Amino acid sequence: MNVSVRNSARLGWAALRALLVLTVVCGLLYPLAVTGVAQAAFHDKANGSVVEEDGKQVGSALIGQSWNKGGKKDGKPDPKWFQPRPSHSGYDPLATGSSQLGADDPTLVKAVRKAKAEVARFNGVPASEVPKDAVTGSASAIDPHISPAYARIQTDRVARANGLSEGAVERLVDQYTEGRTAGFLGEPHVNVLQLNLAVRRLAEE
Repeated sequence: MNVSVRNSARLGWAALRALLVLTVVCGLLYPLAVTGVAQAAFHDKANGSVVEEDGKQVGSALIGQSWNKGGKKDGKPDPKWFQPRPSHSGYDPLATGSSQLGADDPTLVKAVRKAKAEVARFNGVPASEVPKDAVTGSASAIDPHISPAYARIQTDRVARANGLSEGAVERLVDQYTEGRTAGFLGEPHVNVLQLNLAVRRLAEE
């Protein structure tokens, strides 16, 4: 009986020591090491890729946001700015996700047709020139990028609204167009936040 108790006590003490060691290593030392490496080597990304303008945080390069009049999520799009992809969640990073409607769902088809007509009218282009990312949301609903094609159909409107030449705005689109990741993943894309900040800087010169 005494031997059994001693063995149980020894095993219990060993388990407790293992618990304490693993708690310190996995719950304290490892997170601190990973955080330290991330802050040293990937400081910008580790902190959410926050974009600052004039000393103020204006958004994240990784999260899409609304560019409507008055900053209202449910307001009308502001003609001064390049508009992002539609967002089922209202660009809420805490409520990401698509509408989950199938490509042939009547509700989605009707919404896309309506959106296509609105985008064409807003930008003064034929409906045939409206690219699909202008009328369909991404899987996350907070995609910060648009296609170069969507950016190009907006250049004339943005230029006129900001008193700029269309050529100057087109050059900004070219400047902020990023290629495929690693040269072969995805498609060329334009970060809407960075592009709009560049437009504002140019308009204020």
